Amino acid sequence: MSPKKMDILLKFDHKILNVDIMREKDSYSAEARQLKAIINSVPDGIIIINHRGIIENINPAAAHLFGYSTAEAIGSNVSMLMDQPDRNRHDGYIKNFLKTREKKIIGIGREVFGRKKNGCLFPLRLNISEVQLGNRTIFAGILHDLSREKEQENKIKKLNLELEKSVEKRTEELELAVNRLLSVNKQLQLEIKERKKVEKSLMEREESARSALEKERELSELKSRFVTMASHEFRTPLSSILTSAELIEAYTSQEAQDKRMKNVRRIKNSVSLLTNVLNEFLSLSKLEENQLKPNPVSFHFDQFANQLTESLTGILKEGQKIEYEGLGKNKIVFLDKAFLNHSLGNLLSNAIKYSAKGKSIKFSATLKENQLHLKIVDEGIGIPPQDQQHLFTRFFRGHNVENIPGTGLGLNIVKKYLDLMGGKITFHSQMGEGTTFLISIPLNQELIPQHH
Repeated sequence: MSPKKMDILLKFDHKILNVDIMREKDSYSAEARQLKAIINSVPDGIIIINHRGIIENINPAAAHLFGYSTAEAIGSNVSMLMDQPDRNRHDGYIKNFLKTREKKIIGIGREVFGRKKNGCLFPLRLNISEVQLGNRTIFAGILHDLSREKEQENKIKKLNLELEKSVEKRTEELELAVNRLLSVNKQLQLEIKERKKVEKSLMEREESARSALEKERELSELKSRFVTMASHEFRTPLSSILTSAELIEAYTSQEAQDKRMKNVRRIKNSVSLLTNVLNEFLSLSKLEENQLKPNPVSFHFDQFANQLTESLTGILKEGQKIEYEGLGKNKIVFLDKAFLNHSLGNLLSNAIKYSAKGKSIKFSATLKENQLHLKIVDEGIGIPPQDQQHLFTRFFRGHNVENIPGTGLGLNIVKKYLDLMGGKITFHSQMGEGTTFLISIPLNQELIPQHH
């Protein structure tokens, strides 16, 4: 190639290279302008400092945030934007980081206070990043003003505090209201309790008055019954005694001896009847006043029963007899002998009294489950159904025995004696066919066979 052509070619290549350099320079310039425009338009503050903390660039948002112009800020140490103690320590932070690479601030976002040109402090969020440009190290700080957020946060805290105070006040008011309600409720409960107590007292008094009235009515009725019964029961034997005494007085001759003895027997029977009536009244009085208590003793029951039946032979009617079926020889019991004698004597006497001539009275005793069971069966007139529920009532007598002597106290006394011994008495009866009495008495000790 000729030197001329070579020279022309070199000039052409040089022009092309200059064009490429200009294009690259224009390209960098455009990117720089674009980047600068973006940085300037960002609403958060951006500050660029070198390794000595000198501000190399600051966007309008950051300059406005601190109250400086861009010209005032660029070239100044960034520490002028800080509050103590960071203001005096900032340069040391950078040196320590460059030396140790230990991140205490750089690369770590945190909340700090910034210092405006006029000296006012305000809260901001600071993020610092390390940037390498060739062999240079610069630091870019992005700042976000937290004044509005803190203001809202403070308002929220204030509102929360006011709300807490309001809640506390309302809670106190509610507690006072609840305490007042509890006090009122307690007072109401006391009033209700007192009212119930008064009502109970009134009911008890009413019941007591009703009971007293009932007892007064019952007593009045009993008095009426007693007067009627006594006038009848005492008049008859007394009249018989008087008549017999007059007849004895009239029978003076020796031939009238049989008649005199007959009237003497009538007198004795009448006196015995009066004695029985008086004894029943005395027993009832003692029972009503709780003066009698069981006094159990050991005795042979069959021997006791045989003696009892023998003592009643004098009142047997013509052809009557008592058929006894006992426990067996040598059986003893531990019971109140007097209570038992009176109770069985009364029942057997009634069986004789209310049975016709020639009729038998069956009397039996058995042992079962540590109890003494007794049965008395007659073939007498029976008890009317309408009278059976009143049979053990004081002074009560059936409608079909009005012409037969009696006080109406016997069965009532029998029931009380058996109650004292823990026993029970039941019966069943048919009109015209007879009556059966059943008695069960718990034994106070085991039956003991007696050996001779």
